[in-house]
Amino acid sequence: MKKIGVILLTLAILLSACGKAATTDHSARSENKEQGHAGHESSESAADTEGIQAVFKLSPDPVQAKQETEMTIQILDKNGKSVDDFDLNHEKKMHLILVSQDLAYYKHLHPTYQGKGLFTIRAALPAGGNYKLFADFKPSGLAQIVKSYVIKAGGEAAPSKALQPDSKLTATVNGMEISLAVDHLMAGMDLDLTYTFKDAATKAPITNLQPYLGAVGHVVILDEKADQYLHVHPVDEKSAGPEAKFKTSFPKSGIYKIWGEFQRDGQVITVPFVVKVP
Repeated sequence: MKKIGVILLTLAILLSACGKAATTDHSARSENKEQGHAGHESSESAADTEGIQAVFKLSPDPVQAKQETEMTIQILDKNGKSVDDFDLNHEKKMHLILVSQDLAYYKHLHPTYQGKGLFTIRAALPAGGNYKLFADFKPSGLAQIVKSYVIKAGGEAAPSKALQPDSKLTATVNGMEISLAVDHLMAGMDLDLTYTFKDAATKAPITNLQPYLGAVGHVVILDEKADQYLHVHPVDEKSAGPEAKFKTSFPKSGIYKIWGEFQRDGQVITVPFVVKVP
């Protein structure tokens, strides 16, 4: 009887292990890396990305606010050799998200691929203080990877405000009234983010949104500490309005900032909202 009990216990443990699976494709929990150090391994893909490294370098170093800075990101494998081949992800080989520590400043950049795993871009930071970079890319044959890096910029800092949830998820931008509806707002649950577009003056539905990076829009989400990063793509990429729907899941309770990016009349607009997730 004792031997049978041991067998049954072993079988139960094996079945429990088989029922667990890693999911997150475009999300990651960041570990802060300060200026002068390589980036971190994203939490979602430790098994799939096989020790991929991102080495960030800045010139000039230290960085000064309002001065153009060259940023280079070298992608290496676990042996320190360059990763040469990358899949296009919505028309780009790398998406680089730049945010200030308080999330008041946001920029979606696309570095130039120079070959042999090297990406470069030039940008100027608007004020002194801490910023965070998120490099989002996909080496050919591997899972999506997100690497982060902290920049400390010298110069006068901008006034900082604590992140507060919006009482109303509606904004007027470039003559458009843009509303965001979130169903089942709860941590750990799959949910829909639905943007609705109307003419701000006439309230008529807008149906002439243009593709931006191959889709009706893109959504980037960060928690208030910039530890949780999500890059979400639309359910119907070919939609032109009046709705753009996205599916995602907030990994934990807390306050999050959501940036929706869309294009109309050749102009890219960014719409930020802040929500509190129970």
